[in-house]
Amino acid sequence: MEDISVAHQATFVNLGFGTELSDLGSSTRAGHGYSTFPSFKSLPVTYSWSNIEVYAEEKRASCFTRSPQVPKKILKNVSGCVGPGEFLALMGASGAGKTTLLNCLTFRNTGKLKITGQRHLNGEAVDIDMLARHSGYVQQNDLFIPTLTVKEHLKFQALLRMDGSFSYDERMKRVNEAIQELGLAKCADTVIGHAVTGIKGISGGERKRLAFASETLTNPSLIFCDEPTSGLDSFMANNIIQVLKKIALTGKTVVCSIHQPSSDVFDLFDRIFLMAEGRTAFFGPVSDAKSFFLSRGLPCPSNYNPADFYIQTLATVPGEEVESKKKINEICDAFESSEANRLVLATAKINSRQINRETNELTGSNVQNSLYKVSWFAQFKAVLWRSLISVVREPTTLKVKMFQTICIAAMVALIFQGHVLQYVSIRNIQGGILILLSNATFIHIYGVVTVITNEIPIVLREHRMKMYRTDVYFLCKTLADLPADFIFPFIFTLITYHAIGLNVLADRFFIACGIMILVTNAVTSFGYFVSCLISSTENAINSVTPLVTPLLYIGGFYIQNSAVPAYLDWMRYLSWFMYGNEALSINQWVGVQFNDTACPDSVCIGEDILKDYDYNPDFYYRDIIGLCGLIVGFRVLAFFALLRKTYWKD
Repeated sequence: MEDISVAHQATFVNLGFGTELSDLGSSTRAGHGYSTFPSFKSLPVTYSWSNIEVYAEEKRASCFTRSPQVPKKILKNVSGCVGPGEFLALMGASGAGKTTLLNCLTFRNTGKLKITGQRHLNGEAVDIDMLARHSGYVQQNDLFIPTLTVKEHLKFQALLRMDGSFSYDERMKRVNEAIQELGLAKCADTVIGHAVTGIKGISGGERKRLAFASETLTNPSLIFCDEPTSGLDSFMANNIIQVLKKIALTGKTVVCSIHQPSSDVFDLFDRIFLMAEGRTAFFGPVSDAKSFFLSRGLPCPSNYNPADFYIQTLATVPGEEVESKKKINEICDAFESSEANRLVLATAKINSRQINRETNELTGSNVQNSLYKVSWFAQFKAVLWRSLISVVREPTTLKVKMFQTICIAAMVALIFQGHVLQYVSIRNIQGGILILLSNATFIHIYGVVTVITNEIPIVLREHRMKMYRTDVYFLCKTLADLPADFIFPFIFTLITYHAIGLNVLADRFFIACGIMILVTNAVTSFGYFVSCLISSTENAINSVTPLVTPLLYIGGFYIQNSAVPAYLDWMRYLSWFMYGNEALSINQWVGVQFNDTACPDSVCIGEDILKDYDYNPDFYYRDIIGLCGLIVGFRVLAFFALLRKTYWKD
């Protein structure tokens, strides 16, 4: 390894890993569809990092610990450099530090880590905003709206991520080119789907290629990938790495972490970065790795996957921890003192000092003041379009909810069939009002929580990419859900109203429908609040019942309003059950008179019935305003809960 090849040295010494590679990038881009966009520039970039050290968050002393614990050192003096046309793979056994290094390089998931060292892009100290403008990031877990087709997803990405100077036709042309480049033509009109939601869609390999297509739409100079072959079979894994190799051949800089590649996949890498115990075990061309390990008395067996050999050599063997760590430290020390490492450090140092000819294009005045590529109104149009498609195609939003609404309403109508407005039916009618309110609650709230919590990880990722503002998403989602929140309660009330025996006057029917619509929207707003407050879908769903049940108990069905304990009285004003129950009861009984034989007095009026149930007719407008207040209040709280999540992720 000390006798490093002349070509290897020349590649390192020539800043940017060789002018010939930059020329390769500019010459090959024309063959990949980028020449049709003269202003759609992809600058060749060199990314270097020097003396990166990462510590876990220091734990402070408490009553259970006598002194502060020493923070754990995760990465130890890691340096490297990658340039245009290079395909670099970060490799190592589990716990080696490759994911932590990738997070450091991409400024992601580092909130609880203390990081020291330098990172430079074409000679400029890089920050998260500069890196975001010139790089793409493909996550290990693909996050897509499952109801969109492949082409619709890319259209949405193009509308928000391409610069505002591009026309709509140019954006759609770039979408079509990306579909052809990534081999997605056959599934362009197929919904993406997701196994969890039960929506059948494209295959795992197609999902990965779609993730790459999303990142290459804007022609980034630098692409990061986190475990791109995770969950794929050997054929698909090889296919995906070939895609990355082709992207690198266009002159882009490609960095990926990978766990255990096959020999065919391993041969596609230009350089490998082997890590062990948070240290650099080897960094250089794939062809030089064998000679380095051979010089340490560790020859790779013939007809053996080199990747498996390197990872196994650098892994800590259970039961042999001391011997394994000793061997790892010897290998890392040998590389640290090698000529190859000195060249890496020298190249990274030169890159940190160079004055780039195109610096103004990286950090200069052409960068927009806004962090977003398009205007607020353009964001609104694109997000509303996607939200409407998602609502229409989402099975739990329309199909399942429609089925639930009609079936439960029909069952209620059959149970209450034959009831008329008589004195003996008062208790049954009040029970019917309880059924109206409880079904409006439980039919809608679980669907809202499921959909929103599934979308929030996507929203947080897209917000981090500066695709759209948080208020844009929240407003568009609210508008997209409004039609369903009006139609379903109206249908449920229409089917059950007369069967329950409610007031037959036409104006009372429409007022009852309006009250049910308000109740449903209050429920939806509460579902938004729970979803934005609790990240996990499972945790949010499990939290619904304990949060809603107290509001139901003090809603006036089981205990009169005046009998609620004083220390819980405040909770009544957060209950849509209380407002809805009282408003529907007032709408039902005010002005009604009974003079049948079942009435204990000669004439019974509706006001007496309301008094028996502890309802005050004077509170009717208070109840309506209270429902409107819950709708607005829960939505505002939900928005700030989501806004807090987006700030935490920045």
